[in-house]
Amino acid sequence: MLEPPASAVLVEAFVNTVDVEEASDEIAAPAALSAWLVGRGLLDEPAEITADVHADYLALRAGLREELGSHVGDTPDPELLTAADRVLAAHPVLVTARGPLTTVPGLPPERRPLTVLAIAWNELTTTGDATRLKRCAEHTCAWAFWDVSKNRSRRWCSMRVCGNRNKSRTYASRKRQTA
Repeated sequence: MLEPPASAVLVEAFVNTVDVEEASDEIAAPAALSAWLVGRGLLDEPAEITADVHADYLALRAGLREELGSHVGDTPDPELLTAADRVLAAHPVLVTARGPLTTVPGLPPERRPLTVLAIAWNELTTTGDATRLKRCAEHTCAWAFWDVSKNRSRRWCSMRVCGNRNKSRTYASRKRQTA
């Protein structure tokens, strides 16, 4: 089984802070976002997250979710992608000859994790692994998952649950049309 790289694990965890099926959001409030970042080791200690910074995290998450949906054939919302691009453009990275991309010195602590997420996404797109990270094609689920299939063709986070729901609906729809 193909194990996801650390960058994919981070992006997947960030994108899955919203649960469509449960109608919950782990980072709905700035304090919850701060706690999530500390829990992931992206902040050393809780930080004061302003409304603007919080909005940037939510915009980045929405844009990443749209991009992951495009990996299963969904048409992404260009406004959400543009908003995420604006967030990424405002968080430059430092390129050094000695190693991988890193955050720019002097960036406020609450903004550094945005740059870390940008670097993780850049790593995935550079290596081509971004196409393995997908959003479940079952829209009532929309969970992000790492596609372990050899040909990268998986569409659902779980064939037993989401895939079965989708195929059952398709079958029932065909039966109604022929009846």
